Amino acid sequence: MKTRKLGNSDLDVSAIGLGCFGMSSGYGTPDDPESIATIHYALDNGVNFFDTSDAYGAGKNEKLIGKALKGGHRQRAVLATKFGNMGRGVPPNGKPEHVFAACEKSLARLGTDVIDLYLVHRIDTKTPIEDTVGAMSRLVEQGKVRYIGLSEASMDTLRRAHATHPVSALQTEYSLWTRDAETEFFPTTRELGITYVAYASLGRGFLTGQFLQPADLPAGDRRHEHPRFFPENMEKNKRLLGVLEDTASAKGCTAAQVALAWALAQGDDILPIPGTKKRKWLKDNIAAVDISLSDDECAKLEEVFVPGATAGLRYPSKQMPSLVN
Repeated sequence: MKTRKLGNSDLDVSAIGLGCFGMSSGYGTPDDPESIATIHYALDNGVNFFDTSDAYGAGKNEKLIGKALKGGHRQRAVLATKFGNMGRGVPPNGKPEHVFAACEKSLARLGTDVIDLYLVHRIDTKTPIEDTVGAMSRLVEQGKVRYIGLSEASMDTLRRAHATHPVSALQTEYSLWTRDAETEFFPTTRELGITYVAYASLGRGFLTGQFLQPADLPAGDRRHEHPRFFPENMEKNKRLLGVLEDTASAKGCTAAQVALAWALAQGDDILPIPGTKKRKWLKDNIAAVDISLSDDECAKLEEVFVPGATAGLRYPSKQMPSLVN
């Protein structure tokens, strides 16, 4: 497994991380034994960056990861978790007292005495980011957190946070079908030496080519609520997949591997964290680090997946106001 430096930290992380959200909520039926086996498979194959949040399954995902990392596995893992996303209909909470309380609960669920990367999951617009990050910096001083990051933050918020305490990572959606970061975020993160952690780097599974109509999604899957997976938008979006499938066929790999290889090719400061709870898909994702795309192949992909080409909002409309604050 190739590695990349995480921002201004001393952490070397695998070029591809593992997003753990879907193991406990959102996508289909949880399968804890297979999820734990997937985490162990990741560690055994060089994947060391694991991303979770106290909001995933209302803490269940942190408990699952804590269970998986028992017995000596913890020291091989770079553990990232988040706080502040209080759930649907509840405003984000970045108050210092909540930061401290949330950290203690996450440490207990994860079964660890330190969080490697602690991120603000959603920005509390009623609490100055300086206050939120100030509390996080005290957690660093106390040895409970090693490095800090932000998720779904505006560049003004990121700069103010970074001026308060060095920020190592910004986490926001990025993939072939969500390319806003290239103009909105990358200039700032690169200026400040901050790693961009790219979640939904397979378009919530759409770029794998497995989900071409709503009926392909499991019943109760949260993607049914996402506009890009509405019937009329899926019909439009699947027209984008041809170039991805053609490239994959020519290279003898999968569409998912091409999508991840493209994300990796955008710079060593990009850390894709595709999510899965199955070993077979993780194995497929890991192989993407060895796939090289030529400039011409990247250009052909980008000519089709131009910013704005994807039909539908990336989140349900009611959730959009909580993003990039």
